[in-house]
Amino acid sequence: MNETTRAVEAALFAAAEPMSVDELALYVGGEGIEVALGELAAIYEGHGVELVERGGRWHFQTAPDLAHLLRRTREEPRRLSRAATECLAIIAYHEPVSRAEIEAIRGVQISKGTLDVLMEAGWVRTAGRRESPGRPLLYATTPDFLTHFGLGSRRDLPGIDDLKAAGLLDPLDEEALAEQLGELELESPDESD
Repeated sequence: MNETTRAVEAALFAAAEPMSVDELALYVGGEGIEVALGELAAIYEGHGVELVERGGRWHFQTAPDLAHLLRRTREEPRRLSRAATECLAIIAYHEPVSRAEIEAIRGVQISKGTLDVLMEAGWVRTAGRRESPGRPLLYATTPDFLTHFGLGSRRDLPGIDDLKAAGLLDPLDEEALAEQLGELELESPDESD
């Protein structure tokens, strides 16, 4: 293992948060980081910990087949309410989206606390203001959202066929979701955020 690969390994191991290539370059210089990441991913493949990339950021995580061993020592986070889960899904599939747009899609008003819970969890952030009357705040997902849900990018979100196969759609909801996902496919997600 060369010095760059060792330095990248050390930086990722000591990091409290996933790191991008640019962040790694601040620690180890800009030469050969991508190659080192590829080497490390291959070295750790099949081990108890693996090097993974989520949303352009790299980190070590427990191998998925061993996660059950650590569950009893980990504090269980509280479950999201149905309203928070629905809001998170709407934001993920339609970002950037305003509060009024979320309410229009859900068909009910959102309490202020719902968005606050998602922002405190680090899964949603403000993404500027819409250039329209009133200049409403826009909301989008964060890299932590991708990391937490094991997604490489927003393109990895499940589609309607995946949701049907998992049995997550009620027969009555399928048509409404198909319409909304059809609208989503017309818009390509902006992955630069």
